[in-house]
Amino acid sequence: MLGIGSDHGGYQLKQAIMKHLEARGIAFTDYGTYGEESCDYPEYGRAVALAVAGGACDRGILICGTGIGISIAANKIPGIRAAVCGDCFSAEATRAHNDANILALGARVVGEGLALKIVDTFLDTPFSNDERHIRRIRKIEG
Repeated sequence: MLGIGSDHGGYQLKQAIMKHLEARGIAFTDYGTYGEESCDYPEYGRAVALAVAGGACDRGILICGTGIGISIAANKIPGIRAAVCGDCFSAEATRAHNDANILALGARVVGEGLALKIVDTFLDTPFSNDERHIRRIRKIEG
C-alpha cells in the first residue's frame, strides 16, 4: 500500500499521479488535501509519514510546490527518509542507496510527464541491501 498526499500547490499533480497509479494497479490511500484551497503542507506530510512509519503504508509520495517543505515535515517523523527528487537518477539512487520510503515532488518544479517517470523509477527500484548503504542508513537513524 502506498500513501499519497499534497498541499494545494501539489493537488493537480497528485490527481495525475493517482490516475497513473490506478492504471498500474498500485493500491494507495489519499491523505489529502482534497482540493485547491490554500492549506498547510505540514499536515499532509505528517499524515503520510505517520502512515509509512506506522506500517499502514509501505511507501509514500508527497507533493507541494517545490517538494522541499513537505519533505522537511515528513522527515521529522522517526523512521522516515523522504527525498525530494527532480530527476529519475536521483529517484533511483535514493531508493538503491538510502532506502528512501517517501518520494517528494515539486509540482512547480517538474512537469507531469517527468513526474510520472520519477514515480515509476522510485516505485520500481529496490534497495540494494549493500552493507555500506545499510551502515550509512543506521548512522542517519542515529
